[in-house]
Amino acid sequence: MERLQGRVAIITGGASGIGAATAKRFAAEGASVIVADLQTDLGAEIAAATGGLFHELDVADDAAWARLMAVVWRRFGRLDVVVNNAGIVSGQSIEDIDLATWNRVIEVNLTGVMLGCRHGISTMRKNPQGSGGALINIASTAAYAAIPSDAAYSATKSAVRMLTKAVAAHCARSGYAIRCNSLHPGATDTPILRPALDAAPHLLPVFHAMSPMGRMGRPEEIAAMAVFLASEEASYVTGGEFLVDGGMMAGHPGM
Repeated sequence: MERLQGRVAIITGGASGIGAATAKRFAAEGASVIVADLQTDLGAEIAAATGGLFHELDVADDAAWARLMAVVWRRFGRLDVVVNNAGIVSGQSIEDIDLATWNRVIEVNLTGVMLGCRHGISTMRKNPQGSGGALINIASTAAYAAIPSDAAYSATKSAVRMLTKAVAAHCARSGYAIRCNSLHPGATDTPILRPALDAAPHLLPVFHAMSPMGRMGRPEEIAAMAVFLASEEASYVTGGEFLVDGGMMAGHPGM
């Protein structure tokens, strides 16, 4: 424990699911946590539970990111970790999707991650001990195998995978001690799945069967990988992509 002692971490989408689990685990490891989300009530609850700070944030808003960084710098005088976790789904295939929905998924899932990286790098470069930090972008197994019923989500998660590598290479070649990695959960038991399961409870065994292990992942299991990527144990790890999917991508689904 306390692998993140003294570090300051922003977690977007930190009010629920993987974000909330990550906030709790980071706090348990000694980090000062900023929970950033549009869900003000839930976000404030998680911040209170972790002894952290809540900040309302639309990740697609450049000016809102600048305001968040100003608050973090005034309060802590440093930034060590940004977990770009906020994300939404469309539930629409390429034939069904409307342009407004497509644009919003792109804004949140891809532009939001880009802004988190850009503002994170700018702030981490000013850290008292010199540039340094970790950017962790939450992607998905949809970066490897598309979800036919969600064209926008699949496209954005694949793009996050490559954005991560571009950011990692840029930081390394620029001489910044700032690492960037993507984390790819499989089917995970989070609130983002609840509408689908409420509408079609028979899908629960299907979600469990997506993994050779026969179950969905738990948010805490994703958070455990995020702790590793944020810690000094991952000091030589950048530009990587880390599956936490119960083996979902390891074998052909029909064999």
